[in-house]
Amino acid sequence: MKLKLSLMTTAVLFFVGGQLVEAQKVSTDTLPKEQKIEEVIVVAYGSQKKETLVGSNTEVKAKQFADRPISNIGQAIDGASPGVKVSTSTGQPGSAPSIQIRGIGSYNISTSPLYVVDGVIYTGSLSALNPNDIASFNILKDAASTSLYGSAAANGVILITTKSGRKGSDVLNFNMSTGYVGRSIPEYDRVNARQYYPLIWEAIRNGRLTSVPGTTVTAANAYATANLISGVLKTNVFNVPDNQLVIDGILNPDAQLRYTDLDWQKPLVKTGFRQNYELNFSGGTNKTTYFSSVSYTNETGYIIKSDFERFTARLKVDSQIKNWLKVGTSITGVSSYGNNSVDGADSNSSYINPYRWTRFIGPIYSPYAHDPTTFATLYDSSGNVIYDAGSGRGADAAAGRNVIQETLLNKDISKNFYIISRAYAEIKVDQYLTLSTNVGYDIRNNRRSTYGNRIIGDAAPAGSATKTAITEQTLTFNQLLNYKRKFGEHNFEFLLGHENYKFQYEYLYGYKQGQVVDNNDDLINFVTIRSLPSQTDNYRKESVFSRINYDFNSKYLLSGSIRWDASSRFKEDVRWHSFWSAGAGWRIKGEDFLKDSKTINELKIRGSYGEVGNDNTNSYYMYQSTYDLGYNNAQEPGILFGYLADPSITWESNKQTDVGIDFGFLNNRITGSVEYYNRITDDLIFQVPLPVSSGVPNNYVYKNVGTMYNRGFEFSLSADVLKTQNITWNINANASTLKNKVTKLSDGINEIINGTKKISVGHSVYDYWLRQWYGVDAADGSPLFLVADDYAGTTASDIRTVNGTLVTTNFNKAKYDYSGTAIPDLFGSFGTSFSYKNWSLSAMFTYQLGGMTYDSNYASLMSSYSQGGALSTDILNRWTTPGQITDVPALNSATYNSSNAGSSRWLVKSDFLSFRQATIGYSFNTSDISQLGLTSLRILVSGENLWSKTARKGLEPVQTFSGTTSNRYTPARIITIGFNLSF
Repeated sequence: MKLKLSLMTTAVLFFVGGQLVEAQKVSTDTLPKEQKIEEVIVVAYGSQKKETLVGSNTEVKAKQFADRPISNIGQAIDGASPGVKVSTSTGQPGSAPSIQIRGIGSYNISTSPLYVVDGVIYTGSLSALNPNDIASFNILKDAASTSLYGSAAANGVILITTKSGRKGSDVLNFNMSTGYVGRSIPEYDRVNARQYYPLIWEAIRNGRLTSVPGTTVTAANAYATANLISGVLKTNVFNVPDNQLVIDGILNPDAQLRYTDLDWQKPLVKTGFRQNYELNFSGGTNKTTYFSSVSYTNETGYIIKSDFERFTARLKVDSQIKNWLKVGTSITGVSSYGNNSVDGADSNSSYINPYRWTRFIGPIYSPYAHDPTTFATLYDSSGNVIYDAGSGRGADAAAGRNVIQETLLNKDISKNFYIISRAYAEIKVDQYLTLSTNVGYDIRNNRRSTYGNRIIGDAAPAGSATKTAITEQTLTFNQLLNYKRKFGEHNFEFLLGHENYKFQYEYLYGYKQGQVVDNNDDLINFVTIRSLPSQTDNYRKESVFSRINYDFNSKYLLSGSIRWDASSRFKEDVRWHSFWSAGAGWRIKGEDFLKDSKTINELKIRGSYGEVGNDNTNSYYMYQSTYDLGYNNAQEPGILFGYLADPSITWESNKQTDVGIDFGFLNNRITGSVEYYNRITDDLIFQVPLPVSSGVPNNYVYKNVGTMYNRGFEFSLSADVLKTQNITWNINANASTLKNKVTKLSDGINEIINGTKKISVGHSVYDYWLRQWYGVDAADGSPLFLVADDYAGTTASDIRTVNGTLVTTNFNKAKYDYSGTAIPDLFGSFGTSFSYKNWSLSAMFTYQLGGMTYDSNYASLMSSYSQGGALSTDILNRWTTPGQITDVPALNSATYNSSNAGSSRWLVKSDFLSFRQATIGYSFNTSDISQLGLTSLRILVSGENLWSKTARKGLEPVQTFSGTTSNRYTPARIITIGFNLSF
């Protein structure tokens, strides 16, 4: 039977015992009933008919991300499913985003989902997986879907299924793309050099009037003029004398710049370049199929000395050796190289953080040295520019450092090597019973080398080098017994399984100082050993699990599962724990009154309840008190008490309830789902404080003491607006809500304050706890805070009443209170795909409504007394005149500590709309390219992170789930052009 291409939909996935087979699903209106192919979907340890699922399982197929210029499969998860929140990856090439599924699963331990690759748990970096080797991934969100993974599934599960060969003719595919990499988030607007000097002068003048009572304005003006350069900023880049630069608050109109090379970003920021090449070859016979691929990715970031290079090679073979025996194996080799920029999140305030430096350096300092007389840029005898080490900079401008020079001289190199291997055997005992076994072995060797130069910076004048070697090995071995049988309209499936998991971590670190010769950063070139630790950690899990599925004519659905886990992280008497789920569904479409409906094509109600766990703690030995080695005194050995353990500590447990409705109307041109979930985390692991007299390190012990919930609604909708022979147009959207609340803390713990947050019963873990900003006193420009209760009845010069409200100008007397939350009211994505004949277009937007971001980056640019640091253009709205209404306090060197203090002033709305990605492509007609020996040829242009709208220019509201900001490598905009061809 011949079918038109328009009747064919995308590949459907079949997965049994580690095997993936791809098949075309034919439109249900074009074939007799007996020829229809049932759509199945990948689930834990197998597959299941989609119509009989009772769990929450979102499938994302390769075609949805195949044309995108992504180096990490985690980037394809953003916007792919309701209930999934993504903190975008940094601009560092190859970096991965952070992912949360259905809220905040924990407070002190991991909230990341579990990844499973081809049926085996995967703990390596997602950057080691070539996105073009992936056939699909499934996001499992509720207990009915995840409970078979037991103690590792509390934060959801992402099943990644790799590509397999197909029976039939051999196919050779070649894909290539290349393009541009640039910055996607604009920088905050800041004042220029001509604006800057009068602003600092004003802060000095106002500070003099405040700190020295009786000083006249004339005297204060003269004081500010005299001290502006010599006392504060140290550098005058204009061609007028220091004492004539700013007079009475006005920049000398005759002032001209002596030199103009004041841009620190230009030498550090460039246009990056991305290229990707892939060749894959697949095919097979009736007995054996194969898929092989090689790929090369090279991406240079828009910050100098940041790049990522990856080479992968993969082979997967499946063979039906006997009619009762099927085996398969796959192996992937990965080699990657990374030139790492400074991690802005972990090194937020570091002097070598290029994002911090270029954002906060005052607009009056040059990176380069200049002749003191001619002001010409200086060069050494070899013609190289001489950098300015900063002796003539203010206190906020990092005297003695130069981020450009240090970035060029320092090194941070990563070299990673991975082997990812899978094998399975499937024995068909009889027509109902199948025995299968899967084994997965992964080994990861991570090597990192750093070099600190001896000319300028932290390592000067000795120079330093470090070498880090990390080897991780995982071995997973499971055995599955699967029984499927049909009795009339009754369908049963029973799974019984056993699994061993072994993880070993080996670490070696060497740090030496005292460089001997130039251009050699091996440790042998350094004299003094400063640190040389090593360690080996082991982690084991043993599991037994079972699942039973039942359906009556795909109409009444039941599912139940249980898993017993033992984790080596916990003591023997609490090591074993059971996790389980039960689910039910009613496929109303299967009822006689809807069976023949042309309007309603799918209608199913489903629900589940279950318990899963989280043992991903920050220690492999949570129940054991530990001691730290290496505290030696010369040749005398030393040991130090390092960690006090609670022997009874065990898993955090998630109790999950899920109710959903799936629907499809008008020949499935409109499809979607609505879900509600309630996720309760019991036995939260918290740091319980202990008295200092106890002699316990850090004065706390970890215990299972808390309870919190996450609950919300999820909506997804897809509609084919147009569907003709030449035109198809689809629109889709998803939306999610989230409510998080702590409901219990242990006795003796009423609150836990951590940075900008306070954890207490009745509040979210992401609720802000901040000084309460009131505003600016229109009378004198003072910063105002609500008064803390302890000072409400006192009288002091720093407490006053404004507009009937008791306030203070002293941030130390300010009231602390809850001030909103980082959790949005609504988040999700929407997109469209359109095709006309050979042309296709797809686009996706992500959005967030509600929630607040604590913008510490902006706060640093709004100092009321900057001593060489940059200033936001919003500082131009500062208070200057009695009666003036503004939200920016007066510039004042005497009161700036209060103006700059952390408070609710720095909260800003987290609403955003992002044009996340778009692709436009053209596919040539087969008849036009067949003479070239090609079966297909497609040209495409694709882009990532194309545009965003936020509450403030420069703001990046999705960089953390907690709503805080850092001076990090902001995400890259990537635009590529490429082609795909097949032989």
